[in-house]
Amino acid sequence: MIRNNKQNVTGKPAAISQEEAMLWEMQADMCQTLANPKRLQILNLLKDGELSVGAMVQALGVAKANLSQHLGVMRQKGILLSRREGTTIFYRLGTPHIAEACKIMRLVLLEALTARGELSRSLLLTEKMDAEGK
Repeated sequence: MIRNNKQNVTGKPAAISQEEAMLWEMQADMCQTLANPKRLQILNLLKDGELSVGAMVQALGVAKANLSQHLGVMRQKGILLSRREGTTIFYRLGTPHIAEACKIMRLVLLEALTARGELSRSLLLTEKMDAEGK
């Protein structure tokens, strides 16, 4: 949420605090981490619950080593959580808000593409219905 909408006595926006600036930096870092199609696909797989690494390898059709790199980066950033059961490692979203944020950004993209005539309205309606859980 953008919180720097306060104005000082000159009518100009107030300067942001050092703490607020650091939060913007962290948000940009989080967005950069998610700026990878394969990582977005991983998040989409995990939106309904945890999965094993093996199940994700099969679903995504990627090498286990490649998937493990992506999972490690997202785990390090707190985007994903993991647990081990014997020799099997399971991953889940760190918070459901991540799936919500991705869903919102996807809808923004689809609306922009539709407005430019680069996407059919039927696909946009299907995505919106999926987003609403219908």
